[in-house]
Amino acid sequence: MEKKIKVGISILDCDFFNLGLEIRKVERVKADLLHIDVMDGNFVPNISIGPPVIKKIRENTELFLDVHLMIKDPYRHLDEFISSGADLITVHAEECVHLDRVLNYIREAGPKACVALNPSTPLCVIENVLNLVDMILIMTVNPGFGGQKFITGMTYKIERLRKLVEEYKKVGIIEKNIEIQVDGGINLYTAPLAVKAGADVLVVGSAFFSHDNPVELVKELREISLTLERPL
Repeated sequence: MEKKIKVGISILDCDFFNLGLEIRKVERVKADLLHIDVMDGNFVPNISIGPPVIKKIRENTELFLDVHLMIKDPYRHLDEFISSGADLITVHAEECVHLDRVLNYIREAGPKACVALNPSTPLCVIENVLNLVDMILIMTVNPGFGGQKFITGMTYKIERLRKLVEEYKKVGIIEKNIEIQVDGGINLYTAPLAVKAGADVLVVGSAFFSHDNPVELVKELREISLTLERPL
């Protein structure tokens, strides 16, 4: 049976003046995740939103909140994001000296744990924590701005990660399913590349909020897996 592709909608490029209405759009398309990019102007150039806004979002939607921390030393702020109502918290491997400790802390507090890798970061930095994550995020753009072009060279990285995860399952290091999320430049043209390489979750931002028919867009993204030969 073909595995269903999940679609997450990033609010980075939404109309923040009408944030509530924008989130209602995401609800109407029955997105699998609401992807919330938290940027501190340090790890990445831009500054976005923080725990108070996420808490208000949590109080007003039942969407799965996928909180992506693009910040320096995320360990310092984990309690705030956990209490804000995040269902999944993503930290960047590049910013976690003690990645094992950070991921364990998230999981023990309740949310699911995800680790993200920038385009230039090799997979080897997360090999020894694969048993601690529920999801791995492969950035297909350099983080910090919406509307960037998909870096096609990242498809090979996704393929290698898929093989690595399956290899670790066979030897018993991983006992649960780990989803591969792809974020950056995803649209109807680039999504097939990511899915064919092994992605399970597609994060869409500017392509969603600029589309005339977002319901149809999400439907087409979910149907991509039906026409592609995917890795096991």
